[in-house]
Amino acid sequence: MEHIIGRLLQDYERGTMTRRQLIQTLAFTATAASTAQAAAPTNAIYINHVSMQVADYTKTRDFYAGLFGMKITNDDGKTQCRLTFGDNILIARNASSRPGGKIGVDHIAYTLANWDTDKAVKPAVEAELKRRGLMIRTTEGSFHVQDPDGFEVQMGGKTQ
Repeated sequence: MEHIIGRLLQDYERGTMTRRQLIQTLAFTATAASTAQAAAPTNAIYINHVSMQVADYTKTRDFYAGLFGMKITNDDGKTQCRLTFGDNILIARNASSRPGGKIGVDHIAYTLANWDTDKAVKPAVEAELKRRGLMIRTTEGSFHVQDPDGFEVQMGGKTQ
């Protein structure tokens, strides 16, 4: 967006665009951007975390911390921990402690734009999920649905 506005200002300063054209184009651009945001309340801005069910979380913890230098956080000493690297989180949980007990990627969580700052986002996301006919499982601070292949998708704010 900044790139577009910058080019519009350059065109105006060079005289290839009138003041009226600049204002009309800026107004149109702002309207289009806000319409795109309103039309897609579920804009993911990054992957929040990947949750894995593993045979032995301590072995998984030690592998990722040792090989990749991931920082161990929220280790409960029994069944799970978080491994952070940059702004990313990998959650390792003992499969035996989870329903189904199946080893593999349990789910991927996405942080949605404005979830934590705009009170209208959560109801808009919920309405969009219902409009699409998705079964919603609500947890504290997030929604869970299944994608077309049955993979669990979690969405919410920064802390979920």
